[in-house]
Amino acid sequence: MANPRIKDKYLNEIVPALRDRFQYKSVMQVPKVSKIVINKGIGAAVADKKLIDTGVEEITAIAGQKAVATYSKKAISNFKLRENMPIGVRVTLRGRRMYEFLDRLVSIALPRVRDFKGISDKGFDGRGNYTLGVREQIIFPEISIDKVARISGMDITFVTTAGSDEESLELLKALGMPFANQKK
Repeated sequence: MANPRIKDKYLNEIVPALRDRFQYKSVMQVPKVSKIVINKGIGAAVADKKLIDTGVEEITAIAGQKAVATYSKKAISNFKLRENMPIGVRVTLRGRRMYEFLDRLVSIALPRVRDFKGISDKGFDGRGNYTLGVREQIIFPEISIDKVARISGMDITFVTTAGSDEESLELLKALGMPFANQKK
């Protein structure tokens, strides 16, 4: 099987470019995306348990890998939340599926966002990881608009081996992430 398109681009173009830009001594120092985590909080699931099953199906279709439900760690009476109640869905992508998801996100899903002007560069955590919030799950072609009962968003976290936000930003730009205030 051939490598995904973005992985080939990373190995052949991005690694040499980042190595020159940041003066790395070894190819192993060049930052890479180690995993992508897709997380969807479903607060309304406290009242309706079927929403979790729907969320698992949607995230599984988007990611191409089985998603799992997440459970509350403690009880909060104001939210009618008990310990170990299902409150969200998540999936962690690595390797081939991660690169294929990244390719679909950059080339198909993000351009389908209404009034899209690029993504914010404010989602970095200081350690080289980036989190992107998506408001509607219907931007993904795997989701049929007719079957969607409730439009909801999700968080997509890119975990990188970069030591700083600057290195991570350069890596994600090179991978094709359309940041809003890019200077060309």
